[in-house]
Amino acid sequence: MDKSVHTKDYERFLQLLRDTREVAGITQVELAKTLGITQSHLSKMERGELRLDIIQTREICLALGTTLPRLVGELEKKLKQ
Repeated sequence: MDKSVHTKDYERFLQLLRDTREVAGITQVELAKTLGITQSHLSKMERGELRLDIIQTREICLALGTTLPRLVGELEKKLKQ
């Protein structure tokens, strides 16, 4: 099994996070400030240079006005396509 950070599924997950942020109308700078991290750190997360864990993903979801279950549901739809 490949490490998940190097799979197409993880790339789809990261794209979904970026799309969710953009649909919410939130910039990387704004989201990073909300999360208490730098924009550079957030950028590395979104590009897959830093691997996200479930807790970080949940915090991002909440900051974007969504929930982890909703994000996972959307991810499942994208992975089935």
